[in-house]
Amino acid sequence: MANTALDNVLDYPEPQVTHEIDYETVIIGSGLSGIGAAIRLIGEGFGDFVVLEKADDIGGTWRDNTYPGLAVDIPSLSYSFSFEQNPYWSSLYAPGPEMKAYVDHCATKYGVRPHMRYGMEVEEAIYDENRNIWITRTKSGEVFKSRYLVSATGFLTLPKLPAIEGIENFKGKVMHTSRWDHGYDLTGKRVGFIGTGATAIQAIPEIVDQVKSLDVYQRTAIWLLPKKEMPFSPRLQRAFAKVPGLQWLARQVTIFFTDIVMINLLVFNKYFSFAGKKLEKICVEHIRNQVEDPETQKALTPSYDFGCKRPSFTSKFYPVFNRENVSLVTNPIERITENAIVTQDGTVREIDTLICATGFEVFQKGSVPTYRLQGKSGLDISEFWEQNRYQAFMGATVPNFPNFFMMFGPYSVCTASWFGMIDTQSKHLVRCLKAARRRDANYIEVKKSASDRDFDKIKRRTKNTIFKAGNCATSNSYYFDRHGDSPTIRPTLGPIHWLASRWFSMSNYVFDKK
Repeated sequence: MANTALDNVLDYPEPQVTHEIDYETVIIGSGLSGIGAAIRLIGEGFGDFVVLEKADDIGGTWRDNTYPGLAVDIPSLSYSFSFEQNPYWSSLYAPGPEMKAYVDHCATKYGVRPHMRYGMEVEEAIYDENRNIWITRTKSGEVFKSRYLVSATGFLTLPKLPAIEGIENFKGKVMHTSRWDHGYDLTGKRVGFIGTGATAIQAIPEIVDQVKSLDVYQRTAIWLLPKKEMPFSPRLQRAFAKVPGLQWLARQVTIFFTDIVMINLLVFNKYFSFAGKKLEKICVEHIRNQVEDPETQKALTPSYDFGCKRPSFTSKFYPVFNRENVSLVTNPIERITENAIVTQDGTVREIDTLICATGFEVFQKGSVPTYRLQGKSGLDISEFWEQNRYQAFMGATVPNFPNFFMMFGPYSVCTASWFGMIDTQSKHLVRCLKAARRRDANYIEVKKSASDRDFDKIKRRTKNTIFKAGNCATSNSYYFDRHGDSPTIRPTLGPIHWLASRWFSMSNYVFDKK
């Protein structure tokens, strides 16, 4: 990370703090992006901030998700802060507890914990035009007044239960994978498992030996590449720790290849669709090598192009369907009774336990951000996006919402690793704050003309992506919103967006002193 949190603080004027504000900045959320923003603020001399967290601990996704088999699905060497690389990962794909420990370590080492306020679930954030401050209210009644507001709530936040008739009447145990109940014993249980996405492919192989029967309900198959489990030996860990540049080099290699597979194929699909077809062949061969029944092979093979829905890696999922106690069900669910799932063909399958790996509310109205956000003239950001489609200047700022920044905004992700997004978005934030200090300003608002130009560029480039050029009609992908757009992925190369976050012109913003 160029100009990292470890850099010396430049000699800018200190912000003028008045009785009107409690903190210069409020950060909402303490997942990876919230912790990353906090570290950047501390390192760049903006230490007057508070982090509001609804739970009693930090970590976000890696705090909430504890299901069996949880692990990163891209190499852990790249799934980490560039300035705080961990030489002691146990494997190429680190398990969930190690990621949670890593987040804890970073928060402690870089001094984030004293800024934390737990049990603060934000209900609304209102911009007060008369005083040029943000008023953030929690559901428990606390009020925080700040000059700047940073939203770091992410998008894997609001679990989505399936809208199936009768689910509320089920008398057995119901679990969403993001809220796993480790006190519940699955031994000998008849389990209905809904979903075959990235979470399911990790959890299902871990529970199959415990249960009496497992019915896996699949709406949409997922493209899965073979996964090579690669434990890191103590010798390799010591080498990463002691040999200068070794881990950095390994990190660059993993970033290069994961970005080619996970991002570039999506962004430039019009020109590189042949690469996707080759990956599809690898995936199909992977199914045939691991699944015995031809009909099951066919059912597990997606009908959409590789990349329309997030692909993943596994070598443990497919063999599950060779077991006698496991059934793959592709007939749509009609309803759920007190003790069974009924599919549209009339088949009744009795169960004791219902596990839902049905994802999250992603770019649905009210999900980003997870609280009510009101800017100038009472403008609600959800209503603005409802009428104008999801958009934000470089994924960070929106006109009519002064002094407001997003760590995860529309079209902000352009690397396979979440940490690449954190780096670019946090850099965008501190560049704006530094520019305001140099100008002795306390008001920052992106110009509508700049935001419109950015969105027009995105719309042009989107035509070359897999979301427009590919066959995605049957993907049921969270990449798509209700408008038919794909506001998660920014249609550009990661390095280009990284450079843009460091070189975009401040003429795109209005700076003022109010």
